[in-house]
Amino acid sequence: MNETTKNNINSWLNGNYAEEDKAFIRQLEQTNPTELEDAFYRDLEFGTGGLRGIMGVGTNRMNKYTVALATQGLCNYVKKIEGKHSTPKAAIAYDSRNNSRFFAEVTANVLTANGIETFLLDDIRPTPELSFAVRHLKCTCGIVITASHNPKEYNGYKVYWSDGAQLVPPHDENVIAENRLIKSIDEVKMNGNNALLHIIGKEIDEIYIKQLKTLSLHPECIEQQKDLSIVYSPLHGTGRNLVPMCLKTFGFQNVTSVPEQAIADGNFPTVISPNPENAEALSMAINLAKNNNAELVLATDPDSDRVGIAVRNHQNEFILLNGNATASLIISYLCQEWKNKGKLKGKEFIVKTIVTTELLAEIAKHYNIKCYDVLTGFKYIAEQIRLLEGKEQFIGGGEESYGYLIGDFVRDKDAVISCSIIAEIAAWAKCQGKTLYDLLCDIYMQYGYYKESLLSITKQGFNGLEEIKNMMQQFRQNPPKKIDNQEIVMIKDYQTSLTYNLQNGTTETINLPKSNVLQFFLANGSKITVRPSGTEPKIKFYFGVKSAIHSKNEIDTLDKQCSETIEQMKRDLGLC
Repeated sequence: MNETTKNNINSWLNGNYAEEDKAFIRQLEQTNPTELEDAFYRDLEFGTGGLRGIMGVGTNRMNKYTVALATQGLCNYVKKIEGKHSTPKAAIAYDSRNNSRFFAEVTANVLTANGIETFLLDDIRPTPELSFAVRHLKCTCGIVITASHNPKEYNGYKVYWSDGAQLVPPHDENVIAENRLIKSIDEVKMNGNNALLHIIGKEIDEIYIKQLKTLSLHPECIEQQKDLSIVYSPLHGTGRNLVPMCLKTFGFQNVTSVPEQAIADGNFPTVISPNPENAEALSMAINLAKNNNAELVLATDPDSDRVGIAVRNHQNEFILLNGNATASLIISYLCQEWKNKGKLKGKEFIVKTIVTTELLAEIAKHYNIKCYDVLTGFKYIAEQIRLLEGKEQFIGGGEESYGYLIGDFVRDKDAVISCSIIAEIAAWAKCQGKTLYDLLCDIYMQYGYYKESLLSITKQGFNGLEEIKNMMQQFRQNPPKKIDNQEIVMIKDYQTSLTYNLQNGTTETINLPKSNVLQFFLANGSKITVRPSGTEPKIKFYFGVKSAIHSKNEIDTLDKQCSETIEQMKRDLGLC
């Protein structure tokens, strides 16, 4: 056990912490020293978006102390920004996870104890509604208690700034710096001031949904197809009320929620993981859709910022679409219908992350719409919207990890509006005698067949972080020369901010913030991205391949071929 771990343990045993927590530490010393070390070997890092970790006792755990410390650091920064004589405002939302309400109340107590007027949502709410509320209430900042789609053992703490987006420079570094200045729990003000606390709820719901309704492009198609059969699952999370409410407001009258998964429950009892990226998470919804003869399946993660969908293919079987395919449907629809309605004035743009399919850029190019690439993380999409506000018009954006945004009322990925727009696209397609799958096939016929895959490798604990660090170092120092028998023609290293053209030996500067990301571009147009996760102990590999297509009948064959290509890429990189 290193000195840092020992010091962290002693600070809890000798500090102003609850006696039951101290007793638990002493018990672990005798019964499970490995777990004790993992709980204290570091401070749970307040990263650029906030906290995320396993709940429990320890400096490396989500608990009332780590939440209170994070909030005090935020308060210290807000008060510096706002000045001593102002009363800054903050909004708080929380999801259905275990302890989320408790952590929200701890956060509210620290905020109000520091003289910050605080608006606390009265029940579980989607993360995007918090983003909306921050802007609507003109708050300096906002906090949402959530660990998104992580397993039940986790919880988290995400911080938003006055523009409704998660923290970006310089605010993220400045809040982190304030957190590091706090040396003791005794520096935290925890006795809340109820005079500064306001409980809000239904009134914000109604304003939020009313604004989202203005983003509908074809209400007449919804009216014609109002009985479109939709099955929806909130996966025990915050979407259980707001998503059906938004669908109803748009005009859809035949929406069935999966009853077992419409119960808010932080143990997520009906799924292995409440992540709509996982096929298993949508299995109950698909089974219900088969029984109901439904046409569309939607499922949102616990904080309702991501959505997974299932559609019927040409064999009338449900298939899952990955995040890139769904993003392509959304962006294609928005671009095409903005053009058809005469809304394109030459200053419109979309945004995607660097790991998201290049198909989005091709679609935007076809309509003479700008496509901006940003680093992984929806906060960078939101930042781009803010930077271009008043100069260019944001249409929509997305990332491969099932997060999309339509319109700029919200400044984070929003599964509430995404569900409604996806349903609208289905209704619009049906008015033309088509399905969502038909539309996707049309996109592939126009731009080429695209196939993407993500491989996440988890490395737990201190040793795991070192393994990830060493893997990134190895890829930088000894990059492969060929993958899938294809020459690597270009390498982008976002940590050095340099692009290396291996064909002519030149370098170019990458005009994005530094980030620990590597990209390999192959001679045939394939792309591989490697990056450690910013929120989990994982290293992620993103694979993207493209193939020419001449007939819709080729899709199944091309899909199999592209999958085989990706598997060969993994083998060449020593990943399987």
